[in-house]
Amino acid sequence: MHGVTIQTFGPPDGLVPTDLPEPSAGPGQVVIATEAIGVGGVDAVIRRGTLGRPGIAPGYVPGSEAAGTVVAVGDGVDRAWLGRRVWAFTGVGGAYAEQVVARIGDLTPLGDELSSVDAVALGSAAPVARFTLAHAHLAAGERVLVRGAAGSIGIAAVELAVRTGASAVAVTTGSAERGARLRSLGATHVLDRQGRRPEPEQEPEQEPGHEPEQGHEPEQGDTPEAFDVVVDIVGGPAMPDFLDRLAPNGRLVLVGAVAGMPPADFGGRLLAAFQQSRSFATFSLDTVPRDTLATARQELFRDAVAGRLTPIVDDVLPLAQAAEAHRRMDAGDVFGRIVLTP
Repeated sequence: MHGVTIQTFGPPDGLVPTDLPEPSAGPGQVVIATEAIGVGGVDAVIRRGTLGRPGIAPGYVPGSEAAGTVVAVGDGVDRAWLGRRVWAFTGVGGAYAEQVVARIGDLTPLGDELSSVDAVALGSAAPVARFTLAHAHLAAGERVLVRGAAGSIGIAAVELAVRTGASAVAVTTGSAERGARLRSLGATHVLDRQGRRPEPEQEPEQEPGHEPEQGHEPEQGDTPEAFDVVVDIVGGPAMPDFLDRLAPNGRLVLVGAVAGMPPADFGGRLLAAFQQSRSFATFSLDTVPRDTLATARQELFRDAVAGRLTPIVDDVLPLAQAAEAHRRMDAGDVFGRIVLTP
């Protein structure tokens, strides 16, 4: 079968189309014929070689989520799963292929109302956003900043923060066009990547189907100087600057590190503002019980079908063009999620 492997770690050209053996289902597992494969930030981190884990070596198949149809089941799995459409978490890798293996506990059934492409645009990202906001104890009336909001996690965090009743939802992004699209999804303030208000410039018309509600102002008052919650998907050397943007009792939750890990001494920023009672936390879905996560994902998929959550797909590319998808991510040119199809 066709797949994509990392032959050399570093630039996207290290992703190479490769013939792979067809997988078989072990006990408690299923084999899925993929229809859509999500391209996530962690895939890029692994491909760059900055996430050292056992088993990640040349020949590694990246990708952690896919949607498709169950074509084989292992021992202990109800055969009623055969022929069903599902979203699946495949682990840290393995999804960039025409067929993937997943554990039965990592499947979410899909109805006809939600496409496989939309499912992988939301399947991992929306639960991360939902549980991150819960981890931050976001309450109605609080001010939120989403750093790196143009990705699928950031977009979901914006929409979910609005639904929670945040009084302001600010975002950082690198272009006026993406800022306009984020405002159409509920953001109230758009900042540049350094967290500053960008200079006014002519912005494009709203994307069809995403016009703001009547009476919604693109900017609701002055940009807050401080935030009760910062959701940071970027990390990297600039992360401590956003600790300085926390209000008293403010909470920053680091949920991604697409720009690398923060500097080792970042805790000095918190200590320097000791009297502000600010706090820092990390969040990973690995800490959420699997049954709780599965229930939440089903709810989020229902929200998407009902129009309460928006799957944003930047582009759909053939699986063999995985390197091109990663080039676009590295360039910061992606809004939402790129999806691969076999």
